Amino acid sequence: MSEIRSADRLVADLVRDVPDYPKPGVLFKDITPLLADPEAFGHTVEALGAPWRDAAPRVDKVVGIEARGFILAAPVALALGAGFVPVRKAGKLPGPTFARSYALEYGQETLEVQRDAFEPGDRVLIVDDVLATGGTVEAANTLIRDAGAEVAGISVLLELTFLAPRTRTGDLTVHSLLPV
Repeated sequence: MSEIRSADRLVADLVRDVPDYPKPGVLFKDITPLLADPEAFGHTVEALGAPWRDAAPRVDKVVGIEARGFILAAPVALALGAGFVPVRKAGKLPGPTFARSYALEYGQETLEVQRDAFEPGDRVLIVDDVLATGGTVEAANTLIRDAGAEVAGISVLLELTFLAPRTRTGDLTVHSLLPV
């Protein structure tokens, strides 16, 4: 990329819409063009972590929600000097887990986190690609609290404001690079 653009402009320019995926009536947000551009990906990672870079108390862990959240959360964790914790679909993690089922805009899902993923009192940043109905983030928030940690905030690439996802995020700080 030859010109310098803000993270929200990069997201708007490089995320493409795929109609009727994964099922009819859903407009899927494809982030692969953004990920394929190293400059845009780097700016995106920086922008997702920026509000928590100098937070006090600091963020101890960054949660990435399966699957695209992993791609964004792991480098954000590195940028913040924090650990990375995957929140996965049911049956994908070894050992004892906490589980939470929830409804999403096109079905039902269950997420899990390992019971020993956090130290008591850890401050955790949730990172995901899209905040749609808020159900996925709400489930992750519950899992983190069940594990004895505290959610510091939420950082997402895209927020689908027409679905009113913040009605399910409670009093948590939500940072979205591009509300649509």
